[in-house]
Amino acid sequence: MSTQELIRQFDPGQDNLLNILHALQNTHPQSYLTEEALEETARYLKMTKAAVFGVAGYYSMFSLKPRGRHIIRICISPVCEIMKGNSMIPVIEGVLGIKTGETTKDGLFTLETAECLGQCHEAPSMMINDKVFNHLSEERIREVITNFRSQKS
Repeated sequence: MSTQELIRQFDPGQDNLLNILHALQNTHPQSYLTEEALEETARYLKMTKAAVFGVAGYYSMFSLKPRGRHIIRICISPVCEIMKGNSMIPVIEGVLGIKTGETTKDGLFTLETAECLGQCHEAPSMMINDKVFNHLSEERIREVITNFRSQKS
């Protein structure tokens, strides 16, 4: 489906901007919003490019650069920090062979931080795509990432 076809599934009201941006990002193989897609969205919604780019750049859920097929978000909230969440970041970086904000060479994973995943009662936590993993340990992280690596889709 083309960018135009995807966008036109939504009514051309500005209140659909976030829905359109999510749909565009979720269907892009590299999980990001291209400049062309944002420009097309601005035309369709009769908004300025600056307004659309501003929204896309403001929300941490959107990316303006290519990412991996699986987005790993590690919680860095104060509660997760108290529960040793920050010590999990080097573990994930070591398992993936990248630093936070980078994508693995095979394009499979991108590692990001999140201010809060809403899982304080089960910290430390991380999210891969839309699935949350709690009570993290080095062993649990290795197991989860290995399972994602072995998936075919």
